[in-house]
Amino acid sequence: MPTPTLSIILPVLNEAAGIASVLAPLQALRPAGVELIVVDGGSTDDTARVATPLCERLITAPRGRASQMNAGANIAQADRLLFQHADTRLPQDAITAIHSALDTHVWGRFDVHIDGRHPMLKVVAAMMNLRSRLTGIATGDQAIFVRRTAFDQIGGFADLPLMEDIALSRRLKALGRPACLRQRVATAGRRWETHGVLRTIVLMWRLRTAYALGANPADLARRYGYAPRES
Repeated sequence: MPTPTLSIILPVLNEAAGIASVLAPLQALRPAGVELIVVDGGSTDDTARVATPLCERLITAPRGRASQMNAGANIAQADRLLFQHADTRLPQDAITAIHSALDTHVWGRFDVHIDGRHPMLKVVAAMMNLRSRLTGIATGDQAIFVRRTAFDQIGGFADLPLMEDIALSRRLKALGRPACLRQRVATAGRRWETHGVLRTIVLMWRLRTAYALGANPADLARRYGYAPRES
């Protein structure tokens, strides 16, 4: 089998109900040189059983997106990497757009669309895209892609329970500004709708500010609702 040209790395945890719908649209990409790697963080449901026939590799890693994505990158065969969250869907022409962008940039991300009924979600997405374009900082929801050499050069994702995408962006930005693609990935708006759009916006800004001021990422993760793994 030829060496893949792009490795897509998906960190998952208890995604049995939806993982097939995430991987199904990616199946047509596999014969075209795209490697699918699913990294399970210790699911207690059928995630691994459902995902195994739909990807090249399924491995386990300590729970946490940073840990899981680093583990996936360590076994990836391609020299270009895409990190895709389990609740994110790629646009139809994503792979062509990624390769074109990485021909001229060391890393990049997509604009984002947030699925949901609340009218404010369109505003949230627009502000995320604008902020990212102005600052050169990307979030994991925007499907970050990067040349393998650059990812290795900065040491991959910092082992943080939250804000690992911000930390990665800052280090990659030192190598070059990102390719900010206007094609949109779609991400689930369930957190905003469940906890309230305005409340979630305020919380995220508080967490980002606290992180910038040096707060402990584990404490921020607890405030966000994550339970960091025990060390």
